[in-house]
Amino acid sequence: MKFSTMLLVGFLMVGYSHAKDIYISPKGSDKNKGTMNSPFATLYRAQMEARKYKAGQVNILLRKGAYDLSRPIVFTVEDSRAQGKGLNIQAYQQETVFVKGSAKLNLSWEEKDGVYSAKISQSGLIFDQLYVNGVLMQMARYPNYQQGKVRFNGTAADVLSAEHIQKWKAPEGAYLHAMQTAMWGGFAYQIKGKQGTKLEMEGGWQNNRPTTMHKDYRFIENIAEELDTLNEWYFDRQQQELYLKTNVNLSTALIETPQMESLLEIKGSAVKPVKNITIKGITFTHALRTFMKNREPLLRSDWTIYRKGAITIEGGERINIEKCVFSELGGNVLVYSNYNKQNVFSGNHIYNSGSSAVVFVGDPKAVRSPSFQYSQFVDLKNMDTKLGPIGNNFPSECTVYDNLIHNIGQVEKQTAGVHISMAQNIKVSHNTIYDVPRAGININEGTWGGHNIEYNDVFNTVLETGDHGAFNSWGRDRFWHPKRAVMDSIAANRPELIFLDAMRPTLIFNNRFRCDHGWDIDLDDGSSNYIIKNNVCLNGGLKLREGFKRVVENNIMINNSFHPHVWFRDSQDVFKHNIVAAMYFPIQVKDWGKQVDDNLFPDEASLKKAQELKIDPNSLAGDPQFMNAEKGDYRIRAGSKAFVVGFKNFEMNFGVVSAGLIKKAKKVAIPLIVPKVWKEDAVYDFAGVKVKNLTTLAERSATGMPTETGVLVLNVNNASLMNNTIKPNDVILQMGNHPVLTVKDLMEARQSSQSKTTVVLKVFRNQKEQEVTVKLK
Repeated sequence: MKFSTMLLVGFLMVGYSHAKDIYISPKGSDKNKGTMNSPFATLYRAQMEARKYKAGQVNILLRKGAYDLSRPIVFTVEDSRAQGKGLNIQAYQQETVFVKGSAKLNLSWEEKDGVYSAKISQSGLIFDQLYVNGVLMQMARYPNYQQGKVRFNGTAADVLSAEHIQKWKAPEGAYLHAMQTAMWGGFAYQIKGKQGTKLEMEGGWQNNRPTTMHKDYRFIENIAEELDTLNEWYFDRQQQELYLKTNVNLSTALIETPQMESLLEIKGSAVKPVKNITIKGITFTHALRTFMKNREPLLRSDWTIYRKGAITIEGGERINIEKCVFSELGGNVLVYSNYNKQNVFSGNHIYNSGSSAVVFVGDPKAVRSPSFQYSQFVDLKNMDTKLGPIGNNFPSECTVYDNLIHNIGQVEKQTAGVHISMAQNIKVSHNTIYDVPRAGININEGTWGGHNIEYNDVFNTVLETGDHGAFNSWGRDRFWHPKRAVMDSIAANRPELIFLDAMRPTLIFNNRFRCDHGWDIDLDDGSSNYIIKNNVCLNGGLKLREGFKRVVENNIMINNSFHPHVWFRDSQDVFKHNIVAAMYFPIQVKDWGKQVDDNLFPDEASLKKAQELKIDPNSLAGDPQFMNAEKGDYRIRAGSKAFVVGFKNFEMNFGVVSAGLIKKAKKVAIPLIVPKVWKEDAVYDFAGVKVKNLTTLAERSATGMPTETGVLVLNVNNASLMNNTIKPNDVILQMGNHPVLTVKDLMEARQSSQSKTTVVLKVFRNQKEQEVTVKLK
C-alpha cells in the first residue's frame, strides 16, 4: 500500500507541469478566466471549465479560505477521466482550505433576560445545528448537555414524565434520543405533538433489532422551555425567530447553520462509473444530521443505514481522497454505496461526526436469497444456492489507509470507524481509531469476504453501548438460522451452504485492539472464514461465537483470554500458538473444532483446567517473558516457553504512519500485566519504582508506620518518572481515590488511572501522611 500511494503521488507530481491548471479563490469571480491572477470564485464554475479539457490532467487549485456551498458538488460521467489524465482537486501549495455546507447568518439581535433573539428574514433555511465562531451550540434540551458524560452527554429517566410534558406548550419538532434496551445502539424519534401528558412520536427505526427504548438513557432536544443554560439555542419555526443563550459578542460573531447532507457526490454506476478523480488537502465541514433518515435495514445485523455522507460515492473507480480533514459533520463522513472499485482513502483526519466515519455498503439485489431481520430465513427449498454475488453492484478492491478517526458517533450510536456490508476485498490498513460509542471496525455479514484488516490501532471503543468489540463482525449469512437446532441440522446435512456468502477468507493481521467494555475481537453469530493472526489484544480478549473455519494463531491476549461461545460440531476452528493470560471462558462448547493446542498459559492451574476439557495436550504454562510490557513491546525474549509451543515474534507497528497524524493521535493506554498470584513478600516494579507489601515489624519500625499495611518503596530508578517525587522508605497509602493496602491495590489503581498523565499519591513519610503528585506518562 505504501508503494502504490507513493506511485500515485509521484504520478501527480510528474504530470503537474503538463496539466491544465484552474484556480479558484474566495476573492475571485466566476466571470474571471480561472487563472492564478484571475481566479474563479466557485468549484461549480471550475468544474464546468475542467470539462472542456479531456486531453490531459486537469488540476483545480483552491486558494486559501472558506468556500460556502449553495448545493452539493456533483461529479458525473461528464467529469470522468482516462487513467493518466485525471482530475485533481486540491488546496494550492497546502494552503488552508475549507469547504462548508452551511449558510452564514447576518442577524439583528435583541436581548432579554440573558437570551438573545433575532428574526430570520431569509426563507427556506434549515435549522438543525448552529455554530457560533466555529463552536457547536446545543439545541435546547433536557437534561442539559454535560460534555463527556457517558451516553449522549447526559440522560435522564424522567424525560417522558407528565411533569415535563405538561410544561412543553408546543413540543412538535422536538427529537427524543434513547439507547436501545440491550444497548445495541440507539433510537431517535421526532415529536409530532402531544395529547395531554403524552407525546405523539414517530421514529425508532434506527436499529435493525427493534425493541423498546432504554428506560434510563434518554434525552430530548429542540424544546423551547428547556432553553435555560449557556450555549443553548431554539428556533421557533412558526415565528421564524432564533433564540440563543450565550455570552459571546454576537455583533461580531460568525454564525452558521448547515444546509445540506452531502457536500460532494460522485454519481456513476457499475455500467458507467466516474473514474480517476483525486481530492486532496481540503477540510470539509458543516453537514446536516441525518439520524431520522437512517432506516434501511442491512442483512440481519443490528444495523440500519442511510446511504449519504458528507462525501457520497456511488459508481466510482479510482476515486482517491488524500490528506483531507473532516470535522463537525452531522451524519456519516464518507459513504461508498453500491458499485465502487479501486478507490483509496488515505492520510485523512476524521473527528466530531454524528455517525460513522467510512461506510462501504453494497446493493442487496446483489445478494442471493437475502434476509434482512434477525428472525428471517429463506427456506432451503427456495434458496438460491449459487456461490457469491449476483453481478458487481457493490464495493470491492478499495483501500482505507493511514487515517486518524476519533470522536465519531456523537449523534447516532450504531456506528463504526469503518463499516463494511455487502462488499468484497476491502483493505483497512494502518488506521488509528478511538473514542467511539461502538466498534472501531465492523463487518456486517459474510458477503463476500476477502477483506484485509491489518496494522490498525483501535482503542477506547464501545464507550456508550454494550455486547460488542473493538473489532466486531456478524455472519448471519444464507446458512444461518435464528433457531440453533435448525442451524445444527443445516451444518450437518448441507455444509456446502456455509461458505456461499463468506466465499473468501477475511484476514485480521497485526492489529492492536483494546476494548474495556466488551471484547477486543468479537466474531459474533455465525462469522465464518476468518484468519486471525499476530494481533495484540490489550484488555477484552477474543471471542468466537458460532461460526466455521476460524484460524486464530500467534496472538497475544493481555489480562484476558479466549472466549469460545456455542460452537458448532465440526466447526473446523483452530486456536494455536497463542499467548493467553488466563484459562479460557467457554460457553456451551462441546466440540472444540479442528485444533486447540500449542498455546502458552500463565500458570499450571489454568493449563490443567484446559486439559481436563480434552484440549491443549501440548500446551505449556509459564511467564512469556515480554521484552518491555510497560511500553507495549510484547515481543518475547530468548528462552521463553512461548517459542517452544510455536509462537513467533511479529512486528508491532500499529496505527497511522504519516508524521502529522502520528503527532495528533492519542496514545493507547498500555495496561499493567496483572500477576495471576500476588506473593506477599515479593518485590514488584511500579513504573521504575521497586515496591513490596509492608509486612514485618522491622519495616514498620523503619518507616514509623503505626500498622503493617501499605506499600513500601525500596528503590527508585533514576529513569523513573517518579524519581523526583517518590523516595525510598515511603509507604504508599492511597492513589487518587483508591486506598492502597497491598501492591495489588496499587497496580489496580494505576490501571484505572491509565488515561491520566499525573495522579496524587498519599504517602507516609517522616512520621506523617502527605500528598505528592507523580507523573504516569
